[in-house]
Amino acid sequence: MLKIHLEEASKRFQYEWIFKNLTLELSQGNSLAITGSNGSGKSTLLKCLCGAIPITSGKIDYLQDGKSISETDWFSILTISAPYMEVPEEFSLEELLDFHFKFKKPLDGISSKEIIEQLYLTQHSSKPVGQFSSGMKQRLKLGLALFSDVPLVFLDEPTSNLDRKGIEWYQELITLYGKNRILVICSNEPREYGFCEQKIALEDFK
Repeated sequence: MLKIHLEEASKRFQYEWIFKNLTLELSQGNSLAITGSNGSGKSTLLKCLCGAIPITSGKIDYLQDGKSISETDWFSILTISAPYMEVPEEFSLEELLDFHFKFKKPLDGISSKEIIEQLYLTQHSSKPVGQFSSGMKQRLKLGLALFSDVPLVFLDEPTSNLDRKGIEWYQELITLYGKNRILVICSNEPREYGFCEQKIALEDFK
């Protein structure tokens, strides 16, 4: 059982506090929405939570069955999908899945072929990812995050570049594959985080 514990976590860039004194606890099966106006620091908090950038003060602890996990090992138990995340565009879709799943295990019982079908990209499996539309790339990033066998998934603006059908597809994917994980969603769109049990507004932690 994975738990994440924040104790008075704070982040400052020069003289500006992005967030201050944030205390919360998340366990497997919990979902958290991080809301706030554009530029409020949602993505910065997400990057702090996944260990990509350090906090200024306070503590963030990952605990597996009560034992602390070193920050250098956090990456092995999480995935992230975000607009600023790049994927290797010279790879074909099949090559990219093969590459990704050298570092992460796929969910039990799901093959790369089935993942491609679930992404509605079967006709594009041999095409370089660089030739994908923005919506296709977004489905790919969400698929890489949710079809990996990890207990922690971070999603930043998960339906950006998705049309109405794509938004419904995302919501269905969450229903099918979001269980028994910690899900953290950065968003201003209720359609992206309506299922979340917990919600924090960054403006409350300035």
